[in-house]
Amino acid sequence: MTISDEAKEQVAQVLKLGDTAVDATMGNGWDTLFLAERVGSEGAVFAFDVQRSALTATEKRLRKVGLLGNCELLLRGHEEMQAVVPAGVGAIMFNLGYLPYADREIVTRPDTTLKALQAAISLLRVGGILSVICYRGHPGGQEEAKEVLHWGRSQGAAFCVQSPDELPSGESPFLLTLQRIKE
Repeated sequence: MTISDEAKEQVAQVLKLGDTAVDATMGNGWDTLFLAERVGSEGAVFAFDVQRSALTATEKRLRKVGLLGNCELLLRGHEEMQAVVPAGVGAIMFNLGYLPYADREIVTRPDTTLKALQAAISLLRVGGILSVICYRGHPGGQEEAKEVLHWGRSQGAAFCVQSPDELPSGESPFLLTLQRIKE
């Protein structure tokens, strides 16, 4: 099982038909598609990316399977999600790093990522889940992962946090999840 499969498995246990979900790092649209399938036509998916190529690839993927109608694809940074997404979200997914097969100079950065994560947890409903896959094989990736891990582990009693006890050695990706257990 890949780390992406693990994140999807955890999200699938929580996300319901009719829920609202967020793909905070749209990329090539695989998580957007997964979320759209899970929430169904009654739900809504908001997907964010700063690269036009991500929106184009995701729109094509969703249109091909008839799931574009309940998705809002936004050419905006994920740190702006609170301005667009209504509260009560069932799941929010992040894949930190860079867009595969694209410009590797365009990467997620700790300052905007931490703002986005803070916004994300404020939008989660009780029972909602936040998944963050930290890919670290790019310049700045290790520092971002370290800050994200520290941020996640410092969240209060309102969240059940699953994470490595410490930053794993090497550049392998790792998964951090937070599930809201109370207001």
